[in-house]
Amino acid sequence: MSSETPFRINIPDEKLATLRAKLELATFPDELQDAGWKYGPPLTDMKRLTERWKNGYDWRKHEKELNQELPMFTRDIHVDGYGALNIHYVHKKSKTVDAIPLLFSHGWPGSFLEVKGMLPLLTASSPEHPSFHVVALSLPGFGFSEGPHKPGFALDQYAEVAHKLMLALGYNEYVTQGGDWGFLITRRMASLYGGKHHKAWHTNFPMADPPTWKSPLSFLSYLLTPWSAEEKAGVERTTWYRTKSSGYFVEQSTFPQTLAYGFTDSPVSLLAWFYEKLVIWTDDYKWTDDEVLTWISIYWFSRAGPGAAHRIYFELHGDFYDLGRTGYPTIPMGASYFPKELILLPSAWLRKLNNVVFESHHKSGGHFAAYERPQELVQDVRKMFAKGGPAFAIVPGRSGYA
Repeated sequence: MSSETPFRINIPDEKLATLRAKLELATFPDELQDAGWKYGPPLTDMKRLTERWKNGYDWRKHEKELNQELPMFTRDIHVDGYGALNIHYVHKKSKTVDAIPLLFSHGWPGSFLEVKGMLPLLTASSPEHPSFHVVALSLPGFGFSEGPHKPGFALDQYAEVAHKLMLALGYNEYVTQGGDWGFLITRRMASLYGGKHHKAWHTNFPMADPPTWKSPLSFLSYLLTPWSAEEKAGVERTTWYRTKSSGYFVEQSTFPQTLAYGFTDSPVSLLAWFYEKLVIWTDDYKWTDDEVLTWISIYWFSRAGPGAAHRIYFELHGDFYDLGRTGYPTIPMGASYFPKELILLPSAWLRKLNNVVFESHHKSGGHFAAYERPQELVQDVRKMFAKGGPAFAIVPGRSGYA
C-alpha cells in the first residue's frame, strides 16, 4: 500500500474564472404559469441561485472552512484489473485509543461533505457512549478521488477500494455506515469481507427483496399480516419515488455519457439536476443558498469532472434491483428508517433476510439523513455499538470506550 498524502482543497483561480464566465452566459428557459415545483425547479429559484453563485457566493470562504474542519488525505489504492486509483478521504481519529474504526460511504448525489455534521459527534469521547475513528472516502469518480478509466468498474470494485483503504490505514477490523449507494457498497463489503475484517454494518437506506414463494411461510405471513400506518406511508413514499422522482435513474443507468456533456459544459444544468434532488428528497430541510452551492461546487470542481460520478448507475443498477443476486450478508446489521427516504419497505422484509440486530424508526428525516439529521443518525450508531447494545465490542480490542 502507498503512503498517504495530506490534502487541502485549493481550486485554481482559472477554474473559478471559467465558472463565473459560464454563469455570465447562462440562458434560462421560460416557465408555465403557476408551475411551482410540478415541472422541476422553479425559474425564480434557479435565477436566484445562479446570480448568487456568480456574484456573492464566496467559494474561497467555504473551501477554507472545509479544510479547517475536515482532516483530508489521498492515497493510491490498487484495484484488481483497474490499476491504482488515487483516493481522497477524510480521516479523523478519536482521542479514545480503543475507538471503533468506522468507514462512512456516501452515495449520489452526495459526497464526503455529508459526514461533516456527524464527524465531531462520532469521534467525541465519553463514558456515556462509544467513540469512533472515522474514515469517509470520496468514491472513485466523486469529489477529489480519481475516477475509473475503464468500463466495468462495478460493485465489487467499489467495495474493494473501501476495504483496502481501511487496511492501508491499519484498520484490519472495522464497521461501516452508509446510505444510497453507500448501502450497496457496504453491503457488498459485508459479503466479501464479513467476519474476518468487516464486523458489522449500519445503514439509513435499508432495502430488501420482498418475500416470495421460495420461502412459503414468509410469503404467507406477508399476505396475511396487515400493514401498519408507518408501512402504508412508506409504500406510498416508495410509489411516489418510483412514479414521480426516478426518471434520473433510468437515464443515468442507460446513457450517462449523454448527461455528462451538459453537466461538464453548463454549471446551470448541473445545478438544476442536483437542486431538484436536494429539495424534494429531504424532509423540509431548510437549505441555504450557500449550502446548495457548496454541495454543487464540489461536483463542479471534482477531480474526474462533473460528468463522471453518475456513471456508477450504469455499472451498478442491476444490483440495486436484485439484492438477492449476490446473497445476503450474515454479519450483524443495523437499520435506521427515516419517513422521507426514497424507498421504504416493511422492516420485516429486511429482518427475514439479514442479521438485523438494531432497528430504529424516526418521525422526521429524508434521504440525506447524515446531513439532515446527524444527531439522530449518530445516536442510532452509538446505541448499536454501546455497552449493552447488540454489537458492543464487535471489533476485538476496540470497544469504543476508554
